[in-house]
Amino acid sequence: MPKKYHLKPKPAPTRFVTPGPFGIIEGDGCLNCANCVKKFCVYSVFRKRKFDSHQLFDTADSLCKNCFRCVQGCYGRILSQSANPEFWSLGDDYWTPEIIASNQGQAETGKIPVSGGGYGGPFTGPGFDSMWTDMSEIVRPTRDGIHGREYISTSVELGRVLKPVPFHSKAESSPDPSLKPSPPLGEFPDMGSSPRVETSVPIIFDLLPFHSFNSSVRLALAQAARETNTLMVIRAEDMEKDLWPLASHLVPLLPSGPAPSLAPMITRVRMVQVSFTSIAEVEGRVKEIKKVNPGVVVSVRLILDSQSEENVVALEGAGIEVLHLLADERGRERQTSSPRFIKDLIRSIHLRLVKEEKRDGLSLIFGGGIAMAEHVAKAIICGADAVSIEIPLLLAWECRLCGKCGRGMSCPVEVEKIDPDWGRQRITNLIAAWHGQLLEVLGAMGLRDIRRLRGEVGRAIFLEEIEKETFSQIFGEPVKKSALREEIIHALAS
Repeated sequence: MPKKYHLKPKPAPTRFVTPGPFGIIEGDGCLNCANCVKKFCVYSVFRKRKFDSHQLFDTADSLCKNCFRCVQGCYGRILSQSANPEFWSLGDDYWTPEIIASNQGQAETGKIPVSGGGYGGPFTGPGFDSMWTDMSEIVRPTRDGIHGREYISTSVELGRVLKPVPFHSKAESSPDPSLKPSPPLGEFPDMGSSPRVETSVPIIFDLLPFHSFNSSVRLALAQAARETNTLMVIRAEDMEKDLWPLASHLVPLLPSGPAPSLAPMITRVRMVQVSFTSIAEVEGRVKEIKKVNPGVVVSVRLILDSQSEENVVALEGAGIEVLHLLADERGRERQTSSPRFIKDLIRSIHLRLVKEEKRDGLSLIFGGGIAMAEHVAKAIICGADAVSIEIPLLLAWECRLCGKCGRGMSCPVEVEKIDPDWGRQRITNLIAAWHGQLLEVLGAMGLRDIRRLRGEVGRAIFLEEIEKETFSQIFGEPVKKSALREEIIHALAS
C-alpha cells in the first residue's frame, strides 16, 4: 500500500490511571477460601491492582472489564460493583464519558474500538446521531479485505478546482468569439491553475481550546501532523524557530498588519489562514499575501452564524480558495438564539453553492463538535471537503475536560508537561484509528476514494426526512412537534 495511505500506530501507555465506568467494592465477611475467586480473574485485575498515591484511588477500577465473574463466583458474596462517579462526571452531555474514554483508548493503542457485545443504546438522538450511514454495499468483508490488496484513498486536495481544458475542433471557423482554437500538439492552454495542498487524511488539527500551550505541546502536535501528512493551524506568534523544519505541515493564522513583514513565514508554508472581517478587507489581504508568495493557498477562518451562508457565497466570488468554518465546541451555530447543528449547517452551505454552480470554486473545512471518526464521514457526506478537530487532540493527551485550566487552576493530568515524542505518538495513534474506521466505512459503501463521498447524501438516512415522509400525512405539512408524535417516535425507536 502506498506510504501516504498507511499509518503505523505504536502503543503509547497512559501516564495517569484512567477511571473506569464501574468500581469493585469489597465488603466484610471474607471466608478466606483456598481457591479465592480473585486468583482466577481472566484479566488479572486483583493481581495487578495497586493504590495510586498520586490520584488516591484503587487501580482495580480502571483494570476491571465488568465481566462480573468475581461477583458471581465469590462464596462469601462480599464482592459487588458500582458505578464509578469519577468516570461518569467526565465531560458533559455532548462530550460524554464514553466518547472521552473511546478517544483515549484509541490514542493509547491506535486500534479501532470494538465492544464485542453489540450496541445497546438508543436508535437515534440529537446531532450526528440523527443521521445513519448506508452500508448496503458491503460484500464478503472477510474475504475482500480492505486493508490489503485494494487501495482506498482518504487523501483530499484543498484549494480551487482546475478549470477544464477547452477543446474545440471547429473553433477557428465558429462565429462564436468565446471559442478559442485548440492548442497545437504538445502545447497546453492556460488551465486556470491554482495552488492546492494535499493531505493524506481529511482531518486537520485546529487551535487547541481553553488556554495557550507551551512549545513542547506545539512541537508534539506539529510532528504528529507531519507523521500523518496533514496540516496544523497555529498562531503566527507561536511559530518558533524549532517548528520551521515542519513548516510544510503548518498553517499560520496571520495577525492583522502588512503581509510583507510576514514574508519569511509566508514563503516557507504551503497554506496560511486569515480571520474574516469583511469581504473587501479579506480580498485585499489575500492579494497582499499572493504578492509575497503566489504559490501559497490562503484559507479564511469564518465563524458559523446566521450570516455565514451569504458570506461563503460572497467569498467564493472574491476568489477565496479555502474556507475554514467553525461552529462552537458542541457543534452549534454561534450568535443565535436557535442554533442549528453543524450537520445542518454543512448541508445548507454545500447545497447553496451547488445551486449557484460554485461548489468547486473553493474547498470547505468544517470544525466544531467533531468528536468521533464517524462524524468525519458524516460531515463529508453532508458536503464538507475536510474537517478540523481540537478537543479530540486534548483527549489523546488524557485531558478529562474538567475545565480547570480555563479557570486558572492547574491541570490534573499536566498536559503542558507532556513529552513531545509521547504526545506525537498518541496523536498519530488516534488518527490511525480514525483512518481505519474511515476505510471500513468506505469499504462498506463500495467506494475507493473519500472524495466521492462529498455531498453523497444517498449514502445516508436523515431522521428529519424519514419523519417528514412518515408522519406528514398524519400531522400535516410541515410536521409539527406534538406530544402524540413524540410518543409514537419514542415507541418506534425503542
